[in-house]
Amino acid sequence: MEKTTSVKETRQIIKDWKKQGLSIGFVPTMGFLHEGHQSLIQRSVSENDRAVVSIFVNPMQFGPTEDLATYPRDKARDLFICESCDADLVFLPETSELYPAGFCTFADMTVLTTELCGKTRPNHFRGVCTIVNKLFNIITPDRAYFGRKDAQQLAVITRMALDFNTDIEIIGCEIIRESDGLAKSSRNNYLSPDERKAACVLSRSLQAGRVLLESGEKDPRVLIAAIKDIISNEPLASIDYVEIVKADSIQKVDRIEDPVLVAIAVYIGKTRLIDNFVFHV
Repeated sequence: MEKTTSVKETRQIIKDWKKQGLSIGFVPTMGFLHEGHQSLIQRSVSENDRAVVSIFVNPMQFGPTEDLATYPRDKARDLFICESCDADLVFLPETSELYPAGFCTFADMTVLTTELCGKTRPNHFRGVCTIVNKLFNIITPDRAYFGRKDAQQLAVITRMALDFNTDIEIIGCEIIRESDGLAKSSRNNYLSPDERKAACVLSRSLQAGRVLLESGEKDPRVLIAAIKDIISNEPLASIDYVEIVKADSIQKVDRIEDPVLVAIAVYIGKTRLIDNFVFHV
């Protein structure tokens, strides 16, 4: 497994592979890898001749009051996981390599970023779009892999690739969960033992929403109220949002008729967690 920190060196490796006619899969991450990331890397390895992983905690997608400084990091463990998954190249740039002095060009989006996390995390998706575009330009992969836990991010990147005529297949991969249903997340590391138990309310409330949908409920207000009621009964939980939107455009619906995304963001103590599921009518 090769490791690089510079854009120039990374591009040269990619160019050499492409001269050989090799296909390239790409998994962009912010590190502190877990089983969810492993599943993305393993799929990239299985579907491509070469698999690239980037590890970069992107400051542009953190707000001024968010956890950039304390975001968990473990480079040695990340590299061990990448190697154990048979990744071929890990790109670990410093911030100055991707955002040099004088940097002033950004990628941004409307419509898909107005709801859900876009409401409560201003400029977050501008940061996501900018860094993903930069990484796509550096790695130039055939396929890129993203987890469905970050459903709005996946929708945004899929739309961005379409709008920018990016010749990359965007592949969404299933949410990997703990045995008790909690979605795998680097931020789970912040939870105390009591908070970790309380965090199961996210998947439990979504499962109740799914049951209502499967029973034929079409009114999003009924579902949202039912999900909120379950979360509100957990003392350590505080709701950021519970929303039902169109799965592709991330716009609110008055009635559940198209495929919908049922998405929640909940604070467990001070830790903000997200979860979701897509329901096909």
